Amino acid sequence: DGVFSFVLLNTRDNSFFAARDAVGVTSLYIGWGIDGSVWISSEMKGLNDDCEHFEIFPPGNLYSSKTGGFRRWYNPPWFSEMVPCANYEPMILRKALEDAVIKRLMTNVPFGILLSGGLDSSLVAAIICRHLEGTKVAKLHSFCVGLEGSPDLKAAKEVAEYLGTVHYEFYFTVQDGIDAIEDVIYHIETYDVTTIRESIPMFLMSRKIKALGVKMVISGEGSNEIFGGYLYFHKAPNKEEFHVETCHKIKALHKFDCLRINKSTFAWGLEAQVPFLDKQFMDVAMNIDPEFKMINGDKGRIEKWVLRRAFDDEEHPYLPKHILYRQKEQLRDGVGYSLIDGLKAHASALVTDKMMQNARFIYPHNTPTSKEAYHYRVIFERLFPQNSARLTVPQGQSIACSTTKAVEWDAEWSKNLDPSGRTALGVHTSAYEPKLIADDATVNRKPSQAKIKKPRIDNAIHSTTVIVGT
Repeated sequence: DGVFSFVLLNTRDNSFFAARDAVGVTSLYIGWGIDGSVWISSEMKGLNDDCEHFEIFPPGNLYSSKTGGFRRWYNPPWFSEMVPCANYEPMILRKALEDAVIKRLMTNVPFGILLSGGLDSSLVAAIICRHLEGTKVAKLHSFCVGLEGSPDLKAAKEVAEYLGTVHYEFYFTVQDGIDAIEDVIYHIETYDVTTIRESIPMFLMSRKIKALGVKMVISGEGSNEIFGGYLYFHKAPNKEEFHVETCHKIKALHKFDCLRINKSTFAWGLEAQVPFLDKQFMDVAMNIDPEFKMINGDKGRIEKWVLRRAFDDEEHPYLPKHILYRQKEQLRDGVGYSLIDGLKAHASALVTDKMMQNARFIYPHNTPTSKEAYHYRVIFERLFPQNSARLTVPQGQSIACSTTKAVEWDAEWSKNLDPSGRTALGVHTSAYEPKLIADDATVNRKPSQAKIKKPRIDNAIHSTTVIVGT
C-alpha cells in the first residue's frame, strides 16, 4: 500500500522481478545495454553512460526477466476511464483521507509537513494535529518557503498559528533560485518548464529541512489531479470530459509533480509522503460521480468543492473558512510571483532571438517555444546528452498545469501559453501579468538571507543503480 521501487533477485537462477508503486511517486528507470544486460536505476543518470537505450519504468507495473516484458499489477476501476456514478458522501471522503494521512504517521523518525497555506497541505496538517492531540508526541513541525512577502508565507503562517504547529519560514531570493537552476535540472532530470519552476523552491527548502534533523515530510500532491483542482477545469464542458481528464492527469503525475516531490526531497536525503495518492483514498475519490466535482458558480461550487465540503465542519472546524475555500495557487506562483519574472528575464539575457529561430533545427524533438524553455533544454542536454533522456520528457504546451485540453475547451487559452497558473485569465482572481524588468534588475541581487544558502550538488544523495543480468 506504500510507495516503492525495487528489484527482487532470485539467486538460484539469477532471474529477477522489478516493480514500481501504483502512481509512480518514487522514480524508476529501466535500460538495456548493447551486450544484452538489463539495468534498473532510481535515477536516469545511473543509466546515462552505460545503456544503449533507457526509458521510464511505468508506474503500477512489474517487469520479469523471464518474460522480458511488463505486466500491470495496479488496475483500479477508474483506470479504464469509465465515468463513475457513485453518490458523493462527504463523511466517507473525509474518513478516507484521515486514514490515508494517519497511516503515514507510523514512523519512528522526526517528521513534519510542507505547509503552503493552501487547501491540500492545510487539511493534511489539520488531520495530523487532531490525531496528535492528547498524545505525548511533540507538536507537528511545519515548513514553508517563499520570497519575501510571498502569498504562501502569509497563508501558511496563519494556518500554523491556527493549528498550533512549530512553524519554520525559509526565505530565498530570485538570485538564489537562478543559482539553483542547474542543480535542480541535474537532480530532477527534466527540462519541463513547469516542473523546474516548481522544483526550485522545494529543492532549496528540502536542504534546510534536512539540516534540522527532519527525515520525513508529508505533502499535499495529487489532490488537484484527483479533484480537477487546476483552474482550466473551470472550462470542462461536461462531467465525462472532466473525469477522463482527471484520469489522464493522475496517470501522468510520475512525469511532473511526483518527479518534483520525490527528487527535490531525496536530493538531500529527505523522504516525502503523499497521502492524497493513497490507493484506498483514490478508490473512494475517483468513484464519485464527477458531476459533484464540476466547478459550478450557480451552485456555489469552486474547484475541489467536494473536498472542501467534506471538511467543512461547523461544530469542530478543521480550518478557518477563508483558508478552507482559498483559491488554488501553483507552488511557483504562491512562493512569490517575481520568481517567474526573474527566471524568464535571466533566460532572455542568455538566449538570443537567433537561437530561438533555429531552435527547431537544434532540438527537433520537443522544440522549446520560449527562451526560458530553451535555456533549461541547453542545460539538460549537456547533463543528459542521450536521445533516450530527452524522450523521457512529455511533449506539448502546459497552461496552468493543463494539457492540450485547455485550448480544446476554450480557445482563449491559446493566447497566453505561459505555464503559470495566473495565465488562467478570467478564472484566477489575480491574473498573472509579466512585469517589465530593466536589465539591471532582472534578478534580486541582494545577498541570500541566512535561512537558505545556495545548494551544492556534491552534498546531495546520489542514485541507486542495479545491473541485473547480461
